[in-house]
Amino acid sequence: MTAEPVLTPTREQLIHALYEAAELEHNLMCTYLYAAFSLKDGESEGLSAEEAEAVSRWRRAILDVAVDEMSHLVAVWNITSALGGSPRFGRGNFPLDPGYLPAGVVVKLAPFSMDALQHFIHLERPLDSNEPDGAGFEAPSFRRGASIPRLTPMPIDYETVGEFYHTMQFALDYMAKRIGEEALFCGDPALQLSPAEIDLKGAQRVLCGKTAIAACDTIILEGEGATSENASSHFCRFRAIRDEYEALRAKNPAFAPAHPAATNPVLRRPPGISGRVWLEDGDAAATVDVANATYQTTLRLLGYAYALQGPSAEKSFTVDLSIDLMKAMTLLAESAARRPAGPSHPGCNAGMSFTALRDAAPLPPGAATRRFFAERVQELAKYAARLDQNDQRLARAAGLLKALAARAARFASFTETPAAPAPAEPGAHTPAPTSMIDGAEVVEGEQLQISFSAKLCIHSRFCVTGAPRVFLANVKGPWIHPDDMDAEELMAVARECPSGAIQYRRKDGGREEQPPPVNLIAVREAGPYAFRGDLRIDGAPAGYRATLCRCGASKNKPFCDSSHKEIGFTASGEPSTGENTDMLAVRDGPVEVSPQTDGPLLVRGNLEIISGTGRVIARPQSTRLCRCGHSNTKPFCDGAHAKIGFKSA
Repeated sequence: MTAEPVLTPTREQLIHALYEAAELEHNLMCTYLYAAFSLKDGESEGLSAEEAEAVSRWRRAILDVAVDEMSHLVAVWNITSALGGSPRFGRGNFPLDPGYLPAGVVVKLAPFSMDALQHFIHLERPLDSNEPDGAGFEAPSFRRGASIPRLTPMPIDYETVGEFYHTMQFALDYMAKRIGEEALFCGDPALQLSPAEIDLKGAQRVLCGKTAIAACDTIILEGEGATSENASSHFCRFRAIRDEYEALRAKNPAFAPAHPAATNPVLRRPPGISGRVWLEDGDAAATVDVANATYQTTLRLLGYAYALQGPSAEKSFTVDLSIDLMKAMTLLAESAARRPAGPSHPGCNAGMSFTALRDAAPLPPGAATRRFFAERVQELAKYAARLDQNDQRLARAAGLLKALAARAARFASFTETPAAPAPAEPGAHTPAPTSMIDGAEVVEGEQLQISFSAKLCIHSRFCVTGAPRVFLANVKGPWIHPDDMDAEELMAVARECPSGAIQYRRKDGGREEQPPPVNLIAVREAGPYAFRGDLRIDGAPAGYRATLCRCGASKNKPFCDSSHKEIGFTASGEPSTGENTDMLAVRDGPVEVSPQTDGPLLVRGNLEIISGTGRVIARPQSTRLCRCGHSNTKPFCDGAHAKIGFKSA
């Protein structure tokens, strides 16, 4: 790797590159959505039962990839905001002119086909792949990168999208080392989108170099730049669709999984019509008009969310409204793909054109913008009601937009109240001495000693959600700050840790953690047993909380190490209530757990075995719990460990 990044190391150049990254993710998302909208829906649209089932899977898979692209887009927006920039929400109209992106990245709207699918595979390919581009997506040969470093922000060349993000990672790391992380990541983290507003993997606040590079890693590993062995990557998912498509076409050469939607539809006749389809049909154009306006309003709302500090009710409300507008847009776009484009293009259907706003910069926070959104969603509902209501998709879209217009009226209730304080950066916390004792991280606060054992942690996240100022997720350096929360409240949070990975010791001589009044064994859905009691495991005291493996795959038996996620373990957390449920005379006392060699967990004590929702399954005083993962009478052992050759070590 070179001593300096390909990108000229300035903040302006980084933001310039992030704008290209945002446009790239945005454009890919639109092209994938367009292809998905064109797919046929069931046997009523001319598919056989087998074909209909396959096409339904493909639609879901492509939409899932589009959601990933949205997640990547949010990650890019968050990095941009962390650097002090305003995220890029705009893009060029389709098809993009040569030179806007590198020569090998051709972006245009096209219906689903084998050529379009091959194009998607080519776009998402790893660097070592020789997958060709699809026919009709040929790229002109040129180079656009500057031959020497420039102060003016300049584009760079890259063969694959993954290569672009690797370059971005290197540039971020280089800048952080050159000017310092605090200086580089100077943006207000409260402006970024977080899990408080949207459930996307990319919606993690970027606070430092570690979190910025992790955001790029997510993009690379999920999609562009993943290895060909990563079955969940976009590259592999698209190849799986291609394999099934070829098999179905071999059975039925006439198999046509998609409607003939236009390639690069446009609402107005352009000066040069080449490569575009002008939508002449009035009904189709009206449908596309409302779909485009809904899409544009979605972008406006997302931009506005990045101008609001969070967490706040208005920020969450804005994001929720944008997501629901996307649902209405989908219905409108699917209808457009089923309508004729017009007499100049016989046999060609329309399609949503994703017309870009001239400027999608965020509108300023305040009453005027709130009024704008309330009016705009009302206009969307008004125009949707004028569309063909005999079309089920259009009728549903009109109904949804009418409901969203009523909801958007709530914008008037928001005022300029201060947002809740955002999580501070690690350096703003009270430093505390840290050491490693018997494999556990021990942090000394003024009132409490907190210890954390990584090998016991199952990432239930009670710590980072219950005490976010004390336990900082995804940060570089110290992450446990015991003095940044009331000691009594912090102890209550620590006691919620099901695995016992987090323990505390008081320094004021007060009462330490006590055994629970009722011994409990909770059966977690597709996960471990969560024990609460005065535990002894293999004869040794083990505290009052532990999560023990029941999938059979843990590398830290008898404890859970989250291997159940890696192997895709499935087992109900709601087994049936048995006959042995009579209330015990004594419900606490010691709990002895004796892991049997190559066999079950032998448990003795006054026990209540409960489901994940708290329903009583059994109240035994001695039981054998399955830990090979194969019992047919889970959670109890039925001897399956012997049949499958289970090994406990």
